[in-house]
Amino acid sequence: MSKRNSQQAKTAARERLRQERERQAKRDKVKRQVIVAGSIVGVLAIAGGISYAVVQGNKPAYWEKAKSEKLVKPANTSGENGTTVVIGKASAKKTLAMYEDPRCPICAQFEQTVGSTVDKDVKDGKFKIQYVGATFLDDKLTGEGSKNGLSALGAALNVSPEAFLEYKTALYSAKYHPEETEDKFKDDSYLIKVADTVPALKGNTKFQTAVKNGTYDKWALVMSEKFDSDSKKYNIQGTPSLVMDGKLVNGSNGSAPMTVAEFNTAIAAALKG
Repeated sequence: MSKRNSQQAKTAARERLRQERERQAKRDKVKRQVIVAGSIVGVLAIAGGISYAVVQGNKPAYWEKAKSEKLVKPANTSGENGTTVVIGKASAKKTLAMYEDPRCPICAQFEQTVGSTVDKDVKDGKFKIQYVGATFLDDKLTGEGSKNGLSALGAALNVSPEAFLEYKTALYSAKYHPEETEDKFKDDSYLIKVADTVPALKGNTKFQTAVKNGTYDKWALVMSEKFDSDSKKYNIQGTPSLVMDGKLVNGSNGSAPMTVAEFNTAIAAALKG
């Protein structure tokens, strides 16, 4: 090969290499533009998602909104906000305050074991009971069953004290009380199903409408505030808790008596005190 041909070949090779580099540079530029564009879209999508989430998160939850609703007090209550619920014979000299959360499994155990004894003592005039409902398990476990259940109890109380007591017994029964992690009481239909086992509430359209419309939702929240206030006042650590004459009524283990025998012993002492 002549030197001329050799030089031409080298020149042509360099030109091809230059052109290839230019084409590669263009491809890299396009690729970078695509990546940048994709990144911008992704960032915008994330930002949009965050903005949507913030907007959604700033929407007041139902129960938060219920705080500003008009308070409707159930019948058979007293006190400024209708949170004084006392049931029993007027002749009974002492009152046993009972603090319970609808979702509380220990409350269910207490009601299933000692509840009938409490009811008999009230009927016999040994003491009156003052019911105070709590909703703290909704916060601890997440959910709304405690609040919704307490609201439904308010609807039952509006019917009669007897309907209230029977409905409370049914809600805490082994058949209908769910595990604390199972938020069944959030469903109005389930609360109405349980209510249908109570003669005064079965097919009671006024009761059912109150449950579905959340008539006593605000009342349930106000009642829960009373529980919080009393908890500080009496050093209540949980539910169920019993208080008479401003003092906790406890069993041998330092909490609410969970057997009939322990309850009878504790109440006898409290009635003398």
